[in-house]
Amino acid sequence: MYEDGTGVSQDAKEAVYWYLKAAEQGNVDAQYSLGCLYGNGNGNGNGVPQDETESVKWFRRSADQGSAKGQWRLGSMYRDGQGVLQDATEAVNWFRKAAKQGYSHYQWELGKMYRDGQGVPQDYAEAENWFRMAAEQGDVDYQFELGMMYEEGEGVPKDYKEAVTWYRKVAEQGNAYGQWWLGKIYEIGKYVPQDDTEAIKWYRKSAEQGYADGQNSLGSMYEYGKGVLQNPKEAVNWYRKAAEQGNANAQYKLGMLTASHFVLVQRE
Repeated sequence: MYEDGTGVSQDAKEAVYWYLKAAEQGNVDAQYSLGCLYGNGNGNGNGVPQDETESVKWFRRSADQGSAKGQWRLGSMYRDGQGVLQDATEAVNWFRKAAKQGYSHYQWELGKMYRDGQGVPQDYAEAENWFRMAAEQGDVDYQFELGMMYEEGEGVPKDYKEAVTWYRKVAEQGNAYGQWWLGKIYEIGKYVPQDDTEAIKWYRKSAEQGYADGQNSLGSMYEYGKGVLQNPKEAVNWYRKAAEQGNANAQYKLGMLTASHFVLVQRE
């Protein structure tokens, strides 16, 4: 409450006083909070001065009691050589403890250590295992990144079908960027049979959430009559929505369509 200023005036020094009382009795959350405070430091006489050695001490106490976030932060200190001698092997040891508790972020970061051969022998199969475990928990960022890895063959075997599977998971969770990306794949027939109707479906879902690229792509489909009846008026509607958000391509297309309409009116 003192750290956040909730119900009292914010007072980092007072926060540290109470965290210390709890931490010294073995409270893992207080130990972790102290590790963060010492790691970040708090100038102007408030809280505590930055002290990475002290930060490591409290993260270790938290980690030794099984705190996943404490284990992760301690591993990070070893990875980066903050408050301890840099030791990638020790970093992996703590990352693994955190990852085995089922947190997607820690699983993903452990996968990266295997992919890059940092602290462990490079092992793409083990990297893929941890990446998949993280993505299967439903985090759209990890799902999309795993899809990109399969598409590019980065740290995992190149597998376009698997890439699309993960992109679809992102889109089906309502992520506007993922919906636009899947629509693009269907429009150009990349790794799937080309299907304008399916492209329109995903572009529309993205556009209706206000995503500018989705609006621009939907406008293009209406302009050229791809998957829908050609409808310049509807194209302008979607281009305008995207253009007002700063989408440069939509701004250009809107200008061109407006100019073309002006020329036609003048001729009439």
